[in-house]
Amino acid sequence: MHTSIFHNSKRSRLIRACLVVGLGCLSSTWALAQTAPATTEPASQAPTYLRDILPIIMGKCSRCHNEEQARFVYNWLDYQSAFADRWEIRRRVWDSWKGTYFKEAMPIANSPESFALTDEERLTIWNWVAGGAVRGVAPPPGAAKSKAERIELGRRLFTSICAACHQPTGQGLPNVFPPLAGSDFLNADKTRAIKIVINGRQGELIVNGRKFNNSMPKFPLGDDDIANALTFVYNSFGNAGLEVNPEEVKFLRTQPPDPEGPAGIPQKNPYE
Repeated sequence: MHTSIFHNSKRSRLIRACLVVGLGCLSSTWALAQTAPATTEPASQAPTYLRDILPIIMGKCSRCHNEEQARFVYNWLDYQSAFADRWEIRRRVWDSWKGTYFKEAMPIANSPESFALTDEERLTIWNWVAGGAVRGVAPPPGAAKSKAERIELGRRLFTSICAACHQPTGQGLPNVFPPLAGSDFLNADKTRAIKIVINGRQGELIVNGRKFNNSMPKFPLGDDDIANALTFVYNSFGNAGLEVNPEEVKFLRTQPPDPEGPAGIPQKNPYE
């Protein structure tokens, strides 16, 4: 009699424990379903950092997450830093955006980058983390054979990286990001423009009679990419129609950055 009661009691506790564990598993599964996207990329199409994520970070995250700001926030232009922080990146870019994570969503709400970051790009970041956050291989640089090809390749780069700040029209944002459209600063000195893209820039500058005081990070772009992007800008938005070639970008990498200030000092470019 007592043995039967003992076994029944033990069986009841075991059943209750199983129910608790089962409900916990169901709860965890439900919570995951709330944060995970409805569909993810197949394994063969898993995004990689160099091919898919770095362009997003350069265009939508680099104003804060760059080499100069690394004392305060992670430099996601560096793969090792981005990999180490991958779970927080996913939580802030996806979960906070969906309202299932308590920290502020990234990019910061109502910022130019937040408006520019697409749903597809957020999903790409989610899939990158879910797929192991692999580094991958950088795509080969666009080898332009003509000025028209350089402009087209540059247009794609501008759209994905530059437009979030300087705007698709090249008009910039008043008191925040200087315009590239009809820019006297840009058209006055091609060498200076190339060096700014190579090295980044901080501090005050005057464009079309207006002061701007913000920072542009140093982007991990190759010589071809910089040449293509600047050729596109120079041949768009009412600018001077100049062409930038990879050889002059390569040469100017060996030169010191220009002094920061309202104008900077023009330097001789042997390729001009």
